[in-house]
Amino acid sequence: MPKTKEQRVHEVFEKISENYDQMNSVISFQQHNKWREDTMSKMQVPKGAAAIDVCCGTADWTIALGKAVGETGQVIGLDFSQNMLNVGHDKTKEMPQIELIQGNAMSLPYPDNSFDFATIGFGLRNVPDYRQVLSEMHRVLKPGGMIACLETSQPENIVFKPFFRMYFRFIMPVFGKLFAKSYNEYSWLQESAKTFPGMKQLAKLFTEVGFEKVKYKPYTGGAAALHLGIKKVN
Repeated sequence: MPKTKEQRVHEVFEKISENYDQMNSVISFQQHNKWREDTMSKMQVPKGAAAIDVCCGTADWTIALGKAVGETGQVIGLDFSQNMLNVGHDKTKEMPQIELIQGNAMSLPYPDNSFDFATIGFGLRNVPDYRQVLSEMHRVLKPGGMIACLETSQPENIVFKPFFRMYFRFIMPVFGKLFAKSYNEYSWLQESAKTFPGMKQLAKLFTEVGFEKVKYKPYTGGAAALHLGIKKVN
């Protein structure tokens, strides 16, 4: 019986957790840190805020949020891979404002209107239903709260586009084999990136689930993109 997308993704991240941070730097040529820093500067997270980092992985963005909210704030990092969370626990043990929990992005275990900020970094493309996850993030945000999504995207430049696709299809899996002994896992991850919506389509989806003032910004020729949105104040 064929495995579901959820099962395949879980197996991939359980296997690559130990090398995930290193591979992020290799794959993005260190750019992912700059993308996140730029995103945080746009979010303007204040001290004492409450935030949830969905599909938090090894907690890099969770940590950035934790530093921003300070000890008077609260940050939840949620992921369905316990192995990824185990790596994150080692990195966040000196930050009491951070709690890492195993959970499902499709059904967040929190009441409506719980958080000031909700983030998801390079995780949306791996979920079974993009709309459901965005709807859940919208639900748990307080009115006026902000969503921020960093994700691979589809370059629109006709010159850059074929090079981007070649990189994801052929070169990234080789990097996975060289640095993480995980050719098949990184080969599968490029499939999820290939079928992910472009910037305009994703912005439209944000609007459809209820976000307003939706903005997006491409990074590195559109290899990645930031999407921001606000939950309406009734």
